[in-house]
Amino acid sequence: MTLFFIILIKIFPLYINVMLGFLSSKFLHVQRESIAALLIYILGPIVVFSAAITVKIDFAVAILPIFLYVFCSILAFASLFIWRKSWDNPTGNILAFSAGTGNTGYFGIPLAIILFPPSLADIYIFVVMASLLYESSTGFYVTAKGNFSVKQSLKKISRLPILYAFILGITCNLAGLKIPEEISAYTAQFKGAYGILGMMMLGMGLLGLKSNPDNFDKKFISITFIIKFVFWPLAMLGFIYVDKTYLHFLNEDLYKVLFLFSIVPLAGNTVTLAVLLNAKPEKASLAVFLSTVVSIIFIPLAIYLYGGF
Repeated sequence: MTLFFIILIKIFPLYINVMLGFLSSKFLHVQRESIAALLIYILGPIVVFSAAITVKIDFAVAILPIFLYVFCSILAFASLFIWRKSWDNPTGNILAFSAGTGNTGYFGIPLAIILFPPSLADIYIFVVMASLLYESSTGFYVTAKGNFSVKQSLKKISRLPILYAFILGITCNLAGLKIPEEISAYTAQFKGAYGILGMMMLGMGLLGLKSNPDNFDKKFISITFIIKFVFWPLAMLGFIYVDKTYLHFLNEDLYKVLFLFSIVPLAGNTVTLAVLLNAKPEKASLAVFLSTVVSIIFIPLAIYLYGGF
């Protein structure tokens, strides 16, 4: 179990950042919206651009975000079909959204930076685009039961500055352009800032969480936890087994990226969409909070059982 505790010690500072975020919001009155604006419009695009221009793109790396986007979308539609009538409010739609994604950005990117060498962390950041595109297209669609048009969904995607940073980074990468070494040390600092502020923002979101028995929807929490902490890792391990045995598309490093992608907690945007749909966002907030707490033990245990990174 020594490996388990080594991994636990490595990732535990992330949870300290969550607590710092909570304290800064409670006592210093730091606004979550301001931090979100920094992450979305400044730090996020720089981090994504830096990863996209640096990552070595080959067939295996290029296919990963495509595969994950398709997988996320299929899982979301399947969940919507199974559970859409289980509640008398849009909770089933929120569940479908959460089934297809996880906190791959604010939580996953700091994890990748801690656990992976820089080159592999860049590949993970590259793959996170699958989640961003899913949340703004398929995820957006399933939460609204199809009431929003494809045009509205595309308009939402077009407003993502990270998307343009990704496209610019890939374009520069394919053109053979690189970030000068004198500047790369500077841009690398944004990854750390993104990870710290992203985790702090999770803590800021806990400030309005109130203890209310009505918020504890046992069915909703049980289903989301089974999908996120059981189905996702097993599905990725199944794909890894098939690829190792038959397909031979990927390599050991990319298997680690896939597995890390599958073990992060519930996505924070689940709460945002619950607010928009008036589907008892306190219930979604509690589920996201509990999944983050569970991940303190689950993530190092999962990595330990996988064999370590």
